[in-house]
Amino acid sequence: MTTTPINANIVRNLIIKSGLKSVGLASIRETNRLVYNIEKESGEKYIRMEMGIPGLGPPEIAVKAETEAIKKGVGSKYPPFDGIPELKNEISLFVKNFINVSVKPAYCIPTVGSMQGCFMSIMVSARRFPHKNRILFIDPGFPVNKLQTKVIGIPSENFDVYNYRGEALQNKLESHLAKGNFGALMYSNPNNPSWICFTDKELKIIGELCKKYDVIPLEDLAYIGMDFRKDYSKPGVPPFIPSVAHYTDNYILLISSSKSFSLAGQRIGMAAISNGLFTAEYDNLVQYFNSNQFGYAFIYGAMYALSSGVSHSAQYGLYSILKASNDGTYNFVDSVKEYGERAKIMKKLFTDNGFHIVYDKDDNVDIADGFYFTIAFTGFTGPELVEELLYYGISSISLVTTGSDRHEGLRACVSLTDKDRFKALESRLKQFHKDHKDGFKAIEFYK
Repeated sequence: MTTTPINANIVRNLIIKSGLKSVGLASIRETNRLVYNIEKESGEKYIRMEMGIPGLGPPEIAVKAETEAIKKGVGSKYPPFDGIPELKNEISLFVKNFINVSVKPAYCIPTVGSMQGCFMSIMVSARRFPHKNRILFIDPGFPVNKLQTKVIGIPSENFDVYNYRGEALQNKLESHLAKGNFGALMYSNPNNPSWICFTDKELKIIGELCKKYDVIPLEDLAYIGMDFRKDYSKPGVPPFIPSVAHYTDNYILLISSSKSFSLAGQRIGMAAISNGLFTAEYDNLVQYFNSNQFGYAFIYGAMYALSSGVSHSAQYGLYSILKASNDGTYNFVDSVKEYGERAKIMKKLFTDNGFHIVYDKDDNVDIADGFYFTIAFTGFTGPELVEELLYYGISSISLVTTGSDRHEGLRACVSLTDKDRFKALESRLKQFHKDHKDGFKAIEFYK
C-alpha cells in the first residue's frame, strides 16, 4: 500500500470538510485556507506554491522612511488623492529612467496596491463610449481582474496567447479588436501565472492595434524589471524595460510595489497615465464620474469612490525606494534576483521527476526564471494534479482558473520556498514520480 508524505486520511477528510466542489478549481485564498488546515492537523509543513506573495523582507530604506513619516505626524492627516508631490515626481522619473517613456508627474498616481489601479483603470476605460464597454484580457492572467469586471457589470472577453506568440498575435488580436466594442485590453508582463514575457515585436503589435481601434492597453507591470535575462537595473541606461508605451499614445502603466519592492503589506502601487490620455475628454464619462476628462474621472471619480487615497506613510516609504533607485544608490532588481535563482533549481527538480513546463518559450526563446513557472504531469488534468499534490505536501493552483487553455497545467510560485526547503521538495517529488509510474492516483485510491 502506498503511503503518501502527508497522512492521506487527514488530507481527504479536510478536503471533504472544506465543502469545495473541486479542490483543483478553488480560488487561491480557498486553497490557502485548506492547506493551512492540513498543516495544522498533520503537523507537516507544505511546499507552499499557491500564493503569489513576496518571500523577502521590505527594504530597510522604506521601513526607515515610513517610520520617520509616522513620527512626524502624517498618520493623522489625509493624504492628497493624487499622491504627495515628492512621490509623483519620483514615479515620473522612475518611468523615464527604467522604461524610457515620459509621463508628467501630475499624471502619476499612487494607488492602494496595483489591484486598485487595475480596478480604476477598468472602470474608466470601459466607459469612455457607450459602444466600447468591454475589456479584452490577453490570458493567462490574474483571476481577480476578471472578478473586477464582473462585480461592476463590465463585459469581458479573453483568449489564451499560448498558440499566438510572435507574428501570430497580429491576426488573433485584430479578430477581437475589429469588433469595435472594446474600451481597453489588459495583460501582465512578465506574466502571472506563466512568466512569459512579451517581446518588443509583440508589444508593437499590441500598441499599433490599440492605436488603430482606439483601445487603451492596461499594462500590468506587477513584476517590473524581473525578467532577469537582461539587466534592467541601471537608471537611464539601456536596456530599458519593454512596454507597450513605446508603440501607442494612450496607455496606463500599472506598477506594483508588492513584488519588485517587497512592499505587499503596505498596499501601494502606481498608475502612470499617458499625457494624452489623462487630458482626453469623453462625454460618456460624465454620467459615471461627474467629469468628462479621463484623468479627473480617474482620481476624483473612481478613486474617491474606493478610498480617500493611499496610506500617507506608505507613500513616503515608496518614495524612498524610487528616489534611491532613480539616484542609482539602490538596485531594486538585484534585491529580488533570489526568485530567479529559486525558480531555476525548482524547475529542474520538477522536470527531473517526470513533470514538464507548460509555458516554456517566449517566441522560441526559453522563458526566464522568475517568480512563477507552470508545470504538468502526464495523465492528470490540472485540477486533478492540484488535489493529488496535496497528498505529497505540495500546494499550487490550476491554470484553468487563470483563463488558460492549458487545462493540464498548474502555476507554481517560488516566493515562499526558501532554499532550505529544496531537499524536502526533491524527496516528495521523487516519491511522487515513483508512485505514479504505475498509474497510482491518490485522489482515486483514497476516495
